Amino acid sequence: MVGVMVGSAALIIILSIFNGLEVTILNMFNTMTPELAILPAKGKTFNPDTRYFNDLKNNTKVYSYTEVLQENALLKYNNKQAVGMVKGVSYDYLKNPKLDSTIREGRFVLNNKSGYSAVIGSALQSYLTVNTVDPFTELEIFSPKKNIAVNNINPADDFVNKSIRVSGVFEVQQEFDNGIVVPLDFARELLGEEKNVSSIEINLQPNVNVDDFKKELEEHAGPGYSIKNRMEQNKSIYHLLNTEKWAVYIILTFILIIAIFNIIGSLTMLVIDKVKDIAILSSLGASKKLIKRIFLLEGMMITMSGCVLGLIIGLIFYFLQHNYGLIKMGEENKTVISSYPIGLKWKDFILVFVTVGIFSFLASALSSKFSVKKIDQINQAL
Repeated sequence: MVGVMVGSAALIIILSIFNGLEVTILNMFNTMTPELAILPAKGKTFNPDTRYFNDLKNNTKVYSYTEVLQENALLKYNNKQAVGMVKGVSYDYLKNPKLDSTIREGRFVLNNKSGYSAVIGSALQSYLTVNTVDPFTELEIFSPKKNIAVNNINPADDFVNKSIRVSGVFEVQQEFDNGIVVPLDFARELLGEEKNVSSIEINLQPNVNVDDFKKELEEHAGPGYSIKNRMEQNKSIYHLLNTEKWAVYIILTFILIIAIFNIIGSLTMLVIDKVKDIAILSSLGASKKLIKRIFLLEGMMITMSGCVLGLIIGLIFYFLQHNYGLIKMGEENKTVISSYPIGLKWKDFILVFVTVGIFSFLASALSSKFSVKKIDQINQAL
């Protein structure tokens, strides 16, 4: 019973820790990921100047409608240079209330009295050593000119060169931190794109169902567009988190199975010890089915009692970790989260209970068969 209790408690605690990590990681991604993104089904850009998209801007269900134009470009600051993703956004992008929480240095500002400004990812900022408080040194961005012949005499003439001040540094995840956010008009001048956009990012008003609105968009936008929710936009991270969680569940389940199947040895020893009692029960008219049921129920009682106690321990651990943060992540992680996050999902409790129940029944059933295996020989001997 203690073995099953420890295994069940460990399984529910680890699953809850993974739930907490999943929520924490996805919240980091969701600060920069819109609820819905409209992308071209083919190609890299599309023209958003259509009747439906213009009406969509004024839809009462839409909180923010952001046109996005993005492309890789060469960034240069002083004597250092790197390739990064330049993301031009319309000003509805600044409606996102979570943007300020991503700022590590400076402010999330894309336009001021001095003109256009940019917000750079922490990875790029560290590599280029960009100084956000230096008003004299601007970030230079180079992008190839479109539809021109290559100039072998002076390759620099083949690039559009634009400079912009850096107002702040954001930090989310590596996928975003290797990029830079600029105003849409600046990106159009840099990339030579007057009308087209790479995507349209949409955030909805509170209490608007994302899935229902996604279906509505798919119906009206047509087959030329791909509508993606947050899970579809970050498919790799969702897949990775689910894969890791199920891998840990399978590993711990094998450990739990070993603990459960110890019940076979315990019940077998009990059967040997109770040989005469079994024979007496049989002589009094107890059927083999009744005797098997007695040992089956005893095995189930032992294992399921351990399972319930393990689930209670897991529940207690959740409340302690959630409220007091007993297990810390280490000194170096204090800037992000100080202790391991934890999340409670009742379906995990049901999953553990069902898992233990299935293997408990199998183990107890095997042991109960042994209890009547030689009952006829025992009766003859008595």
